[in-house]
Amino acid sequence: MPSEIEAKIRKFIAETILFSSDGYPYPVDASFLENGIVDSMNIMEIVMFVEEQFGIKVEDNEITPDHFDSVQRITRFVQGKQTPV
Repeated sequence: MPSEIEAKIRKFIAETILFSSDGYPYPVDASFLENGIVDSMNIMEIVMFVEEQFGIKVEDNEITPDHFDSVQRITRFVQGKQTPV
């Protein structure tokens, strides 16, 4: 069952970037770059969305494929940022 974070990210990408009312059509681990799902401008939209939606700060050096190349990677990144140290 997808987490609330994952569900919000999937919905945002589907509606805002893919202009789909049918939901996010890819597996959560599908690479944005390999599949041409988003471009660099879309990544910035996603960064702004996660900052606003989840109350986290994304540093410039954190905007990497390791963190932002799939719904699954973004979900893990957000969860990691929300976890108190």
